Amino acid sequence: MDETKVRVRLDVAYDGTDFSGWAAQPGRRTVQGELEAALARVLRLPKVSLTCAGRTDAGVHARGQVVQADIPVSTWESEGERLLRRLAGVLPADVRVGAARPAPPGFDARFSPLFRRYLYRVSDAPHGVDPLLRRDVLWHRRPLDVERMNEAARRLLGEHDFAAFCRKREGATTIRELLRLEWERVDEHLLHGTVQADAFCHNMVRALVGALLAVGDGRREVDWPAEVLGAGVRDSAVHVVGPHGLSLEEVRYPPDEELARRASLTRRVREPPCGRPA
Repeated sequence: MDETKVRVRLDVAYDGTDFSGWAAQPGRRTVQGELEAALARVLRLPKVSLTCAGRTDAGVHARGQVVQADIPVSTWESEGERLLRRLAGVLPADVRVGAARPAPPGFDARFSPLFRRYLYRVSDAPHGVDPLLRRDVLWHRRPLDVERMNEAARRLLGEHDFAAFCRKREGATTIRELLRLEWERVDEHLLHGTVQADAFCHNMVRALVGALLAVGDGRREVDWPAEVLGAGVRDSAVHVVGPHGLSLEEVRYPPDEELARRASLTRRVREPPCGRPA
């Protein structure tokens, strides 16, 4: 009989530059692969399987990734207190586990979140990006107008079929609720774009950013991203920007007593918004 297991929540950060994304892939270096190997080693288990809150693409970073692992109770009781220090000793420098604790009942790293929040960093400095920031800031060659970008962004908020900004996956819906999309100039030439939704489909954040950059530098009109969204099909005119400016900053979960209900709701098949075909 299998031993009873405890679900452990891990809070993870990584520099995505040298990873082929989160998900394990044969012959490729991935965040999941490194973490699973390190956990199996320090916990002396043949295998540890992980589930994350959001599968990031190659080159995308994370400060707020959340991961779950189901570990034998006896192993956690004997090794749990030493886990962070031991992981720090075996993990490569570009991935860290900042916290590890038993998850509350009903917790599901993937299906329980209320939202995921990403940050995209862009520089429009005429001389390019500070060399020390080149791994996490995109250089945009033209000056950007933040007011135009935010005006265009407001027209994309709400629940929509984001097929025009996603890479379609078989059997997966492209209906999402975009909760926040706004830009701020934090320095003379540095912009931060915050993108928050209940969930994201493949390439959605980077495609939205690409569309808004085209508005910000004047190549497109303010209403163009909304027109693309309304068309409901992938638009080749939307440029998917590079991954290195993007970071998963936060995954927010409901109160403990609502975790299971939230996971159940998320698993349901999403229906198209009223008036818009799927």
